[in-house]
Amino acid sequence: MNIFSKNLKVRNRFLIASLLFFIGILFFLLGIGETGLIDETPPLFASAGKAMSQSGDWITPKVNGILRFDKPPFYYWLMAIIYSVPGNQNWDQLGSLSARLPSALASLFLFLMIGDSILYHHKRSKYKNYLALVGSLGFALSPLVIIWSRTAVSDSLLCGTIGISLLLFWKKFVENRNENCLLPWIVLSLAILTKGPVAAVIVILTLTIFLSTQADWRKLLLKIKPIQGILITFLISTPWYLIVFLREGQSFLDSFFGYHNLQRYTSVVNSHYEPWWFFFYILTIGSMPFSFFLFHGIYETIKEFLTDTRRDSRNENSLYLFSLCWLFAILLFFSISATKLPSYWLPATPAAAILIAKSAKILIHREKKLSIVWFFTTLIFLGLSFALLFSNNWLVLINDPEMPNLVNTIIEDGLVLKAKIFIFILTILSVFFTFRFIPRSVIFLQILFLSGQFFIMNPIRQVTDNLRQVPLRQISKKIKDSRKSSEPLAMVGIRKPSLHFYSKQIVFYESNSRIGIINLSERFEKDRRNNLVDNPNYDSESFLVVIDRYSFDKEHWKNIKHQELGVYGIYSLIRVDRIELNKYASNFQKKGLRSDWNIEKFERF
Repeated sequence: MNIFSKNLKVRNRFLIASLLFFIGILFFLLGIGETGLIDETPPLFASAGKAMSQSGDWITPKVNGILRFDKPPFYYWLMAIIYSVPGNQNWDQLGSLSARLPSALASLFLFLMIGDSILYHHKRSKYKNYLALVGSLGFALSPLVIIWSRTAVSDSLLCGTIGISLLLFWKKFVENRNENCLLPWIVLSLAILTKGPVAAVIVILTLTIFLSTQADWRKLLLKIKPIQGILITFLISTPWYLIVFLREGQSFLDSFFGYHNLQRYTSVVNSHYEPWWFFFYILTIGSMPFSFFLFHGIYETIKEFLTDTRRDSRNENSLYLFSLCWLFAILLFFSISATKLPSYWLPATPAAAILIAKSAKILIHREKKLSIVWFFTTLIFLGLSFALLFSNNWLVLINDPEMPNLVNTIIEDGLVLKAKIFIFILTILSVFFTFRFIPRSVIFLQILFLSGQFFIMNPIRQVTDNLRQVPLRQISKKIKDSRKSSEPLAMVGIRKPSLHFYSKQIVFYESNSRIGIINLSERFEKDRRNNLVDNPNYDSESFLVVIDRYSFDKEHWKNIKHQELGVYGIYSLIRVDRIELNKYASNFQKKGLRSDWNIEKFERF
């Protein structure tokens, strides 16, 4: 009988994992290569990964002929591996599938891990399958996950590695076996190679807070073998840092540790200042429209912790308490940070999803006819419905200079109408569940919300790509066809790293000011870069310029003699004689203006 019961559990676990895997493939992977990379950060990551693949230098990230120490190499390595697959350019012509795949796969694996952890935690409950689905979908349907799981930056990979590491640690805590604890520490080392020491801080802070809530914390600490684990993590994660330091010296320390870690945490960088309560706001937005389920899960977990006298890792609240500690650790750490970005909250989304499952577990046995959680969720949908109903009043306020026809395109493509119908159906369903008790009601809303991602989000991504990125891909092709004698290439005004990625040329990015003209004149003489694919002829008599219409309207650029080569969206491609450029630069210098291109900038490209 025990063998039969065990086989049944294994089979059930496999079936749930298969179902989640199928959902995850559709949600995270379907169509991720159909649109181009969105500026500005994703093309920088993709360029670094492709440069590694092409050059064979898998140690030092480079973009546009410049060292890039923005992030450690793990995301670049994964992209470079995919770019190195034979025939890559045939099945990934835009280069975006290879660039986004690490983010999508990290989200997919974490999606599966959340479901499996909830399934393991509730292995004796008849609702275990339902709660596993609710938790996993709660993660996938977070607006932050919807955005970043399809974005070619390292945030989703950090979220995946931290999330999987923490859930493996939790499983070690609750297992009766006292075996080696290698995998959680190995995954943690990959997180450190994804985004640096912040990963270790988040994991250690979470474990510390959780252990402080446990009466048997000494026993639990021994289970995860911290001395052995820290040594393993150190041996895996530190060699790259040491090798790059030996190769690049102080510039690596100043850029990666000094600017991108210490300075970002202790001071405001790139005007990303937000008030101390910013992440309470992101906590709410990041779980929409299931935010009140999250609040309910947090409340119930705290209440059970305060009233439960059996505070050990094997009680029925263990996973939810662990998730609460995880959520609090990230809230505390990043609220202290001077620089605040919505993406910093991404590693907390798995914990929030598990706490949403906690709320669903409580609501299964709700006694009151009227559900307060569903009532407030209905208010969210009503608010969205009214916002869409009066969309004509606020859509006109959208003014994106890079997509001047955005509003008209959204209306003409029927996206607003689709959104109205979709939100209206969700509102009706939410009202129904507010007054009518159905034990598994949350999953119905999640499935409907999931379906909306395919007929609303995918068209939105396509519209954005057509308006914002297609002109840059077209102008990149024109550059390849029009370039003479390897003449240099510059981009003036709006800076788009995707121009470098798609044209495969070294690009000199400059402002549209008079100083920008002086900078270009000097940089063609003193800032001569090249890479494996492009070796510009800096002695060429002319150079190419990609300039946006707003910059082209400035008098000093309008008056420069040039040859018009094409107009694509808001961008023009022109050819300018070097003599003409130098003449204007000299005139501006005589008026007292000076170049500033050689001032140290850690985020230049």
